[in-house]
Amino acid sequence: MQPFVLYNSEQRQKVEFIPRNPGHIDMYVCGMTVYDYCHIGHARVMVAFDFIVRFLRSQGWKVRYIRNITDIDDKIIRRANENQESIAQLTDRFIQAMNDDANALGCLAPDQSPRATHYIEQMQNMIGQLVDQGTAYPSRNGDVYFQVEKFKQYGRLSGRKLDDMQAGASERVDVEVEKQHPFDFVLWKHAKENEPAWPSPWGLGRPGWHIECSAMSTCCLGNHFDIHGGGSDLLFPHHENEIAQSEAATGEQYVNYWMHVGFINVDGEKMSKSLGNFFTIRDVMDKFHPEVIRYFIISSHYRSPVNFSDSALKEAKSALSRFYHAAKAYQQAYTQQQSTPFPDIIERFNVAMRDDFNTPEAIAVLFEVTKELNRAVKEQNAEQAAAYYATLRYLTDILGLLQHDADDFLKSDIGQQALSLSEAEIADFIQQRQDAKKAKDFARADEIRQQLLAQGIVLEDTRQGTIWRRAD
Repeated sequence: MQPFVLYNSEQRQKVEFIPRNPGHIDMYVCGMTVYDYCHIGHARVMVAFDFIVRFLRSQGWKVRYIRNITDIDDKIIRRANENQESIAQLTDRFIQAMNDDANALGCLAPDQSPRATHYIEQMQNMIGQLVDQGTAYPSRNGDVYFQVEKFKQYGRLSGRKLDDMQAGASERVDVEVEKQHPFDFVLWKHAKENEPAWPSPWGLGRPGWHIECSAMSTCCLGNHFDIHGGGSDLLFPHHENEIAQSEAATGEQYVNYWMHVGFINVDGEKMSKSLGNFFTIRDVMDKFHPEVIRYFIISSHYRSPVNFSDSALKEAKSALSRFYHAAKAYQQAYTQQQSTPFPDIIERFNVAMRDDFNTPEAIAVLFEVTKELNRAVKEQNAEQAAAYYATLRYLTDILGLLQHDADDFLKSDIGQQALSLSEAEIADFIQQRQDAKKAKDFARADEIRQQLLAQGIVLEDTRQGTIWRRAD
């Protein structure tokens, strides 16, 4: 296994990854709060850590990948009440929707998907440890808070200093909350009327958001593990608070490497329901093939901000189609014979990915392979074509691309107007064109081609005959 470097958010630089246990990587990623359909920001986190895990495993690493599910939360309670359904009904429905969306995007399932409500006892045990050692305190109303001033390294992940944050904050603190410090955060919330609650040493209540991830991650991976990831929006306060409560409770370093996925902006602005530029994964899949969405996400570096727009998705579709066209050309020219990928090309791809998972550079390698594959097919060099095709398939499998039948992808009607012709009618036009060419009536043959093009159908003449696809 070759070493690799990643950007550690805590150190604010790229560093060499050194596992706690040789050959093994334990990774925890903050998942979704399941009260609604997943949005495209969630899609980016899903896809980013999916291709990261795929690549690491392709290099021989044994990766244990955990992504949690938050199934108890203020938003969940509010949405269930609005819908007049139980919390279990709401969360089960959106967990299934989340899994369906992830599957459509080509994401492999995590090794474990712990649900917060299944770890209440473990959360209470961790809170109890913090209270017993004096780093957390119960308030008179039944809430329990973590005392940030007791954790001297608070702010080390975000780079924020507690004194700086406190300056001017007193006016913004809720006077009804019995906090000893304005940045103390809740570990256990006392029960309100008509809310789900569990018995605890501090009375009926439910866990705070931050303690959920600390309990689930340490239960699944141990007190100290390799990589913790999530969206950039979670760096502060969520991940900062996870570090504080976890290390205070266990006395051990919590995580060695922190990875954060960049934001998705929509037409240059932060995605927001209030701005009317909020899109669920399903909204986008109504207009674009799910693998186009995946390619769009992979084509940018996982840490960089990405601008989402219809034009960007159309460019992604066009780029991804080049891989499918090349694969289809090869499949039509040759049987898919076994061949060995080019090791030097594989290594160039791996070098890019070992540099903090540099997918733009890795995809540049794929385009070079595609170009050479097309050349080999055109020159009828079967041996070269087979090797380039094997290389393309090997590398796209690592990224989770080129996972569909080429014909099905290129003829997909997702986001397209329905064709006015059936497949049988298109086949009939193709036959008419072939008959016209045999009769040397080339004007008629060109006329048929143009008629079909006007209806969004592109004809391609190959050695195996004429095939059709939708216009890009």
